[in-house]
Amino acid sequence: MGFRSYLLKRLFYAVVVLFVILTFNYVLFRIMPGDPEKMILDPNFTPEAKMELRRQYGLDDPPLTQYLNYMKSLLTFDLGMSFSTRRLVWSELRERLPNTIVLFMVTFVGTAALGISLGVSSAANRGKFSEQLVMGAGLFAHAVPSFFIQLLLLLLFGYYWPILPIHGTISAPPPDGAWAQFLDRAWHLILPAGSNIVIGFGSWALYTRNTMLEALGQDYIVTARAKGLPRREILYHHSLRSVLPPIVTLIFMSLPGAVSGAVITESIFSWHGVGRYLLDATLQMDYPAAQGAFYLIALAVIISNLLADIAYGLVDPRIRVGAGAKR
Repeated sequence: MGFRSYLLKRLFYAVVVLFVILTFNYVLFRIMPGDPEKMILDPNFTPEAKMELRRQYGLDDPPLTQYLNYMKSLLTFDLGMSFSTRRLVWSELRERLPNTIVLFMVTFVGTAALGISLGVSSAANRGKFSEQLVMGAGLFAHAVPSFFIQLLLLLLFGYYWPILPIHGTISAPPPDGAWAQFLDRAWHLILPAGSNIVIGFGSWALYTRNTMLEALGQDYIVTARAKGLPRREILYHHSLRSVLPPIVTLIFMSLPGAVSGAVITESIFSWHGVGRYLLDATLQMDYPAAQGAFYLIALAVIISNLLADIAYGLVDPRIRVGAGAKR
C-alpha cells in the first residue's frame, strides 16, 4: 500500500507539472515579440486568402478557444503545421527523433560506464596520482560550461587536427550501402556524444568514489580483507554491490539533464535532432514547430523524473509516503 500510494502521488504530480509546463508553453510563445502571422501571410495576398490562412491555422479563434484546441491536439500528437516548411510538425519530429534518441543513449551509457568505472578505480587507488588526475579532470569538466568544451573540441578536431566530422549526422551525399551508412553515422556521432561524455563523467566518478570509500571502511569489508579475499572480489562483489542502490538512483536522476542538454549539443554540432529543431523554430517564430518540439522534450523530462522517483522509492523505502509507510 505504501509504494502504491507513493506511485499514485508521483503520477499526479507529473500530470500537474506537465499541465503547467504546457500552459506556460502556450502563453510564452504568444507574448514573445514579433508577429507570427508574417510567416504565413504574404502582403500581396487578397483579404480572402489571408482570412482562409488564418482560419486554417486557427489564428482567428478567441485565445481561450486556441488554448483548448492546443491542449486537445497535444494529447493526440496533432501538433499542427509548421509556418516555415508547411509540413506537419509531427512528421518532421518523427524524422529527427531517432537521431536524438541515438545521441541520448550513446551519451548516457558512455557517461555512466566511464564515470562509474573511474570512480571505482579512484576509490581503490586513494591518494595516488591516478585518483588525483581523475578527480581533477572530472571537476574541471563539470565546472566549465558545456558549450565551452564542445566549442573547444570543434576547434581542435575541426581546425588544428581535422580528423572528425564537426557537423551533421551523415555525409552528403551519403555513402552507398547500409553498413557504410551505419559507420558514417557512427563517425559523425563521435564528437557530439564524446563531448557530452567528457562533460558528464566527472559527477558520476566523484559520486561513485565517495560512496565506494564509505563502503570500503565498513566492518564487513575489513572482515573480507582479513579472510584473504582477492582485492578485485572485495572491490566489485562486496563494495560496489553494496552501493549500487544510490548509483541506480543517480542514473535515473541524471536522465532529465541529459534530455534537456540535447538543445545545446545538437545546435553546436548541427545534429539533425529535436533539440536543433526547437532552436531553429524559435528563432524563426515558427510557433507550431517550437511548441511541438518543446512538448516532446518536456514529456521526456517529466517521464525521466517519474522513473527517477520510482527507482528512488524502490531502493530506499524511507522516502515512500502513504498508508503503508505510516503504519
